[in-house]
This record gives sequence, structure tokens and C-alpha cells, in this order.
Amino acid sequence: MRRLITLLTGTALALGAALAGAQELERFVRYSQDGGDIQWGMVHDGEVWQLAGAPYDTMEHTGAKFPIGDVRLEAPVDPTLVFMTAFNFRSHITGDPAEYPGLFIVPPNSIVGPQDPIVRPAESQNLHYEAEMAVVIGKRAENVSVEDAHEYIFGVTAGNDVSERAWQGNDIQWVRAKGSRGFNAVGPELVRGTDYKNLQITGRHNGEVVQTQNSSDLIFNMEEMVSYISQYFTLEPGDMIWSGTMGSTRAMVPGDVYEVEIENVGVLRNEVVQGR
Repeated sequence: MRRLITLLTGTALALGAALAGAQELERFVRYSQDGGDIQWGMVHDGEVWQLAGAPYDTMEHTGAKFPIGDVRLEAPVDPTLVFMTAFNFRSHITGDPAEYPGLFIVPPNSIVGPQDPIVRPAESQNLHYEAEMAVVIGKRAENVSVEDAHEYIFGVTAGNDVSERAWQGNDIQWVRAKGSRGFNAVGPELVRGTDYKNLQITGRHNGEVVQTQNSSDLIFNMEEMVSYISQYFTLEPGDMIWSGTMGSTRAMVPGDVYEVEIENVGVLRNEVVQGR
């Protein structure tokens, strides 16, 4: 049995290497089946090829694969730290940009996936969308230079940084307004190999385009963000950095659908439901 597993794994590894060489972009998901454990997988031709672990840790295929329609897609990230950026597009600020990034942290368990709803808390008065790009760290980073920062960015995904504006304005800190349970939708895939410096980010509220801008317009690009954060915090594989949003935002109510589309990455689509 052990020899059979070894042979299957070796075959899958060879096929995985061939697939990775044949396509420009590598696409990864986290998924579950029938309420079971969440697994990592690599997407190819409509199938999910199960990985032995997170892709930034190992690219070993287990030999198992499933049609993507037969699995439940979870958030394609598993961070310990989630860093967000405030006021990082000029279109979202008034006055001059800050001299350094506006940085804050939200709890990792605020993240939900592409097949989860966004739950508006019972006390919420003014719940807004924020279309953003997020990058995932691929290896441990401390005191990284801007020039070397690209070596630490594993891939890109789409995110909706849901924000309760009444809480954001009234609370001393933004933790509740930005990091409440289920506020931060991510997905559907984690994509490696795309140019995160030049990606179009589009937000659609009930089908209407309400946000759109290119990542090239960031005040502090993602390599600058990695470098800046790593001067003060240790970034571990899997940790996330969000770009900040663009333009203006408005409220969502139960029944609304918000989509975040990022060029070459995919479309994140979540419905808003009322919480208790």
C-alpha cells in the first residue's frame, strides 16, 4: 500500500510540474467536501488537484482530484496576520497622501469565502463595500528591502473589506468596524504569476460598476507595503496584505450582491444577509 501511494504521489508530482510549466498562471483554492476538513488544491481544466499542504509550503500532489463543481470553495487563504491599508488610492482620499502607509490589523477569523454570505450585524446602520486586491506572503519576511520584496509575495486574490461606517467613525479603533465576524470576503482563487503591479480592480453592486481602478495607481504598491510592514512585524507564509480601496463607497443592505473582479484573478461574489 505504501509503495502504491508513493507511486501515485510521484505521478501526480510529475503531472503537476508539467501543468505548472504549461500554463502561465498557477491557481489555488481551499475547499471542503460534505462538511469535511478544508484542503488545499491546484486548479486545472475544471478540476481541483489536492495538495499535501499550502502551496507556499509544498507543491506535492496527493493523487486525489475532483471536478471543481463537486467541492465547496472556501477562502483561499489561511493567514495568521491580516494587514490592511487605509487611504492607499488618491481617489479615496481628500488632501495630500500620508508619508507612510495607513496600517491596521483585523482578526483572521473575520475572513469568509466566495460561497459564504456577508452577514450584516443586527446593530449595523451603515455597512459599506470596499473592493480591494490582497497579496499572500510566501516566505518569512523581516526587514525586507523594497527591491527584494517581490521574492516574498506568493500570489494575489480578490477581497471585499466590508466596513461599518457608523462604527468606524464612532469607535476609538477600527477593529469592530473592519474586523467583525465575516466582514472580509476573499476569493475565489489564489493566483500566482500575475502582475500585481498592473491589475484592474472592479467592484459591482447588484451588477452596477461602482468602483474601478488599476493597482498601478496605488500610492504605496504591494512591494512597498511588504517592505514597510516587515520593518516592524514578522510576516509568515500565508499572511495577507490588503491594498486599500478606491473611489467612493455606499451602503449594502440584505439581499444585495457585491462582486469584486480582479483581472486574471477572478470574480468574488457574496450576498448580504441580515444577522441576528
